[in-house]
Amino acid sequence: MTALRQAVTRRMTVAEFLDWADRDGSGRRWQLRDGAPEAMAPTAKPHGAIQAELTGLIREHLLRSGSPCRAIIEPGVVPRAGAHDNVRIPDIAVECGPPDRERLMDEPVLLIEILSPSNAEETRANVWAYTTIPSVAEILIVDSTAVGAELLRRQPDGNWPEQPARLGPEDTLELASIALAQPLRAIYRTAAVDK
Repeated sequence: MTALRQAVTRRMTVAEFLDWADRDGSGRRWQLRDGAPEAMAPTAKPHGAIQAELTGLIREHLLRSGSPCRAIIEPGVVPRAGAHDNVRIPDIAVECGPPDRERLMDEPVLLIEILSPSNAEETRANVWAYTTIPSVAEILIVDSTAVGAELLRRQPDGNWPEQPARLGPEDTLELASIALAQPLRAIYRTAAVDK
């Protein structure tokens, strides 16, 4: 999704942003980047199709395995770095604590971004911010133009690898955080992408 920055006269805190977004009335979805609200543009059809397929596959896997975890579409997450003035919106997140009514997801274990040509810079910045969330074990970046993905997995010592694992059309997507293994191609079932 392309993010459009909203002109503001001063930086907002997370609390101010949540209050402001409640009263916005425009119907737009927003995220907060370094104190400035960004409007989230509608998704392109391939992006939305990938998001729907991947969410469905994760949901079905979690149900079959009896996991207490659940997939949530476009939740607000607050990175530890810049926590005072950042609310980022991943495409999909998985959390495993009990359901609650909070506005923001406190302890995601898996964050997923779908990389579109129009949002590559914003997505990469979000991924960096996600690495500062202590509960996050994996970050998946899915290509929306061709069958491919990048996977970052937190190492046993708590650090992140220097480079993500790259997955191609013949690879299996293995998400250790939720014990899911699925052919990568499966998430592209309904998306018009280069195969």
